[in-house]
Amino acid sequence: MYRLILGMIIVAKKPENLSFEESLSELEKIVADLEHGDVSLDDALKQFERGIKLVRNSQGKLENAQQKVAVLMADEGVDTLKPYDVEGE
Repeated sequence: MYRLILGMIIVAKKPENLSFEESLSELEKIVADLEHGDVSLDDALKQFERGIKLVRNSQGKLENAQQKVAVLMADEGVDTLKPYDVEGE
């Protein structure tokens, strides 16, 4: 899903072209691969770099979503966002 095979070359989608959920799924795979430890140093560095790009892009998407929610709430007369309180934390 994340890679297009063109001949023998595997091309990964650019992080900005992935949905938030696709980025998160790919990050989970990268972490699992790196934790498993069977990756060469060069491949580990490439995966780490890809992971950083995915994280930065995902953070940007989350910030945009938060801004949209803030605008919508302001339109409804709600002043600020409140942190979500998860029971048990």
